[in-house]
Amino acid sequence: MAKAIIAGASGLIGGLLLDILLQSSEYKEVTIFVRSQLPLKHNKLKQLVIDFDRLENYAAEVKGDAIFCCLGSTRKKTPDLAAYRKIDHDYPLMFAQMALKNGVGQYHLVSAIGADASSRNFYTKMKGETENDITKVGLNCIHIYRPSFLSGERKEKRVIERIVLPLMKLVDYFLIGSLKKYRSIPAKTVAMAMYKQSLINQTGVFIHPSDKIKELS
Repeated sequence: MAKAIIAGASGLIGGLLLDILLQSSEYKEVTIFVRSQLPLKHNKLKQLVIDFDRLENYAAEVKGDAIFCCLGSTRKKTPDLAAYRKIDHDYPLMFAQMALKNGVGQYHLVSAIGADASSRNFYTKMKGETENDITKVGLNCIHIYRPSFLSGERKEKRVIERIVLPLMKLVDYFLIGSLKKYRSIPAKTVAMAMYKQSLINQTGVFIHPSDKIKELS
């Protein structure tokens, strides 16, 4: 029975993944790093309310068999680009570095479709740089998930998503062949794929495009 760590358990994918891990028979303990305590109690759950700007102070707590990094923000929530990069790049990288020092076997990262360190777009460039920097840390097993547009019930209501999601469901039918990876994907599908991959003993770096994530779930 394994121990899991989640960074970003208050988000859409992280919250769904937390539910899956708490219900699983394979994991006996789940430690989550959060800014504020979640209204949830479970005998497997350990909540660490931390200041992410002092993440290094909690290095000793990054211990387990698998770490799942679901951290991420939006330009609306974090308009300052330096602060945005901290959340989407710096914190995930620090978790990877601490995981290496503590002998964590697996690192699972939620990235994004189009992630490319050479991109001119701030978001896709940042995601690509995050992927590259984490793969250089030296962890034995890294899974990178690149989902397309996510569907699912978020805690906060996003007006644009309420408009775009119905349109995406129509557009999905026309995205075939090499375009299948751009189809919208349920956040629960991503969470389930992460969970299932964590049960496999592998070594290396594995990148999962959005259409392949569905196959893994």
